[in-house]
Amino acid sequence: MEMKSIIKRYLVFVLGLYFLAAGVVLIVRSALGTTPISSINYVMSLNTPLTLGTCTFIINMLLIVGQFWLIRGRGSRQDVMEILLQIPFSFIFSAFIDFNMVLASDIHPVNYAASIGLLLVGCIIQSVGVVLELKPRVAMMSAEAFVKYASSRYNREFGRTKVCFDITLVTLAVLTSLAFTQTIEGVREGSLIAACLTGYIVSFLNHKIMTRKNLYRLVPVLKGNSIEYAPKA
Repeated sequence: MEMKSIIKRYLVFVLGLYFLAAGVVLIVRSALGTTPISSINYVMSLNTPLTLGTCTFIINMLLIVGQFWLIRGRGSRQDVMEILLQIPFSFIFSAFIDFNMVLASDIHPVNYAASIGLLLVGCIIQSVGVVLELKPRVAMMSAEAFVKYASSRYNREFGRTKVCFDITLVTLAVLTSLAFTQTIEGVREGSLIAACLTGYIVSFLNHKIMTRKNLYRLVPVLKGNSIEYAPKA
């Protein structure tokens, strides 16, 4: 594969990370909680001097360590390289989160309807990020990769493992919040709404809106053989 093609694929992946981070931040700014994958990070940021981006990076590093533990005795060189590749992308993603937190610092919904609206916008933007992240097939973020290696290690179906993983994160977020403040912060109805909606939005965008043909039309530089998109499922 040509170097130009590889660079363009990674650029699309990084663009996906930006949209993903922007979506997470808008969901946080809705004041209705956050996504399951960001729940423990958000609770930590509320109760420590650390930013949400910094907490996200720390959790991602722990997940990377966990992946090395999961592949012990059976991991290939390719597995090791895929896991190590997550480190720089985790840093970029975390930086995008903090950058967007600053940009959105003045966003404060005036009522519950505005909070719901902001939450839905965040879910859509986050879903766009997920599609752009998946299309080039160049890397995985640490949470999804952890689930992949866990499901492989214990011979479990990916979807069910992902559900257990998300539930575990939310439970840890609730316990962490109770330990710090004796109340539940950062996990609200928005967490459930985001968890339920995102998958459906991603599927719709991937199959109906953000198809290869439409992406070529919107971003002409991707036209030709520059990027190999994931096939439609």
